[in-house]
Amino acid sequence: MDTAVSQNATVAAAAGAGSGGGLAGLLPEVQTLEVLVAVSIFVAIHSLRQRRTQGLPTWPVVGMLPSLLLGIRGDMYEWITGVLKARGGTFTFRGPWFTNLQCVVTADPRNLEHLLKTRFGSFPKGPYFRDTVRDLLGDGIFGADDEAWRRQRRAASLEFHSAEFRALTASSLVELVHGRLLPVLAGAEAAGAAVDLQDVLLRLTFDNVCMIAFGVDPGCLRPGLPEIPFARAFEDATEATTLRFVTPTAAWRAMRALGVGHERVLRRSLAAVDEFAYDVIRRRREELGGDDAGAGRRSSDLLTVFTRMRDEDGRPYTDKFLRDICVNFILAGRDTSSVALAWFFWLLRRNPGAEARILEEIEGILAARKEAGEVVVEEEVVFRPEEVKRMEYLHAALSEALRLYPSVPVDHKEVCTSWRTRCFRTGRC
Repeated sequence: MDTAVSQNATVAAAAGAGSGGGLAGLLPEVQTLEVLVAVSIFVAIHSLRQRRTQGLPTWPVVGMLPSLLLGIRGDMYEWITGVLKARGGTFTFRGPWFTNLQCVVTADPRNLEHLLKTRFGSFPKGPYFRDTVRDLLGDGIFGADDEAWRRQRRAASLEFHSAEFRALTASSLVELVHGRLLPVLAGAEAAGAAVDLQDVLLRLTFDNVCMIAFGVDPGCLRPGLPEIPFARAFEDATEATTLRFVTPTAAWRAMRALGVGHERVLRRSLAAVDEFAYDVIRRRREELGGDDAGAGRRSSDLLTVFTRMRDEDGRPYTDKFLRDICVNFILAGRDTSSVALAWFFWLLRRNPGAEARILEEIEGILAARKEAGEVVVEEEVVFRPEEVKRMEYLHAALSEALRLYPSVPVDHKEVCTSWRTRCFRTGRC
């Protein structure tokens, strides 16, 4: 057999030589194509095998990062949900070597209850999360843990449940909806123009939350939908901070030191946010009579309330603390409310039966007003608290929208050192 192969090879070589070496010239291209086909087959088999066993393909050095980068280009949350579903609700993400992108991702209700309720104190946000968001959120409640978190939550909770704060929230919403939102929608309808509802709702909630947090109206929802520098800077800072979570820590820290990429955008945006916040704080202190917490006007916005308060040592809160409180509250109230409303109206558009039942419920309340002898002007209707409590189907529809599309779909937790040590020693977590 060896002899036959040699003879065939000799004949082929002779034929190649007789044709002017054309076949020999094609051999490098053929070999390159064979290598590419072999590599492609290997990649396909490797991807399918690891997707079946680990949820995502894992590569040397870069880990699962290529799959993550491809996933976030589309509908990131649907992609994550698909991976979790295939893995039974929990999978381990392995990022590039020597980075912090190593984590366990879970959507199992039992795990969530364990993390967020049963053993809440054992799973703080942790130093990685705090270091990542500190430039934007400072020492506010979003990045705080332990006693700092409890103290801020206690103070904010007392204020949120006060009658003055509820009245401020209701009055600002009525003013914004009737004075700005409805005219904007009516103007677009009259002109036959399309409306980016998500953008309009984001402007609505941003104006509302700034009025509640700072006592200042930025005017994002004014006619013409102007671009407000503070709102733009806040949006850019939030986006740049989010990008840190999908960037290796060493990489974004190097970018911050060099002032390039999204870290350059973050630095410029934070300068604008801080300038606005500290200017409002300075003017508010002047309105309240400097450091005299009992002086000045009576108001229920968060900045005024916390400016009047004292810390555990009996001293006024610093400007930095006030800035962090208000920026955290803006972040908490702006995106969550607007995202929830955007998904809600999107779902109503796809489910006309649910929309009809909500309208029927509202019309029933208006009919009850007419029966009581009240004059109802539909453009000026403001529902009373007791009437809102009767809107059971609307409440159910909003709750279902939040279940299907939660405003905060991802939460970051770490394991505290003492709890990790106890798990290793006892084998019980």
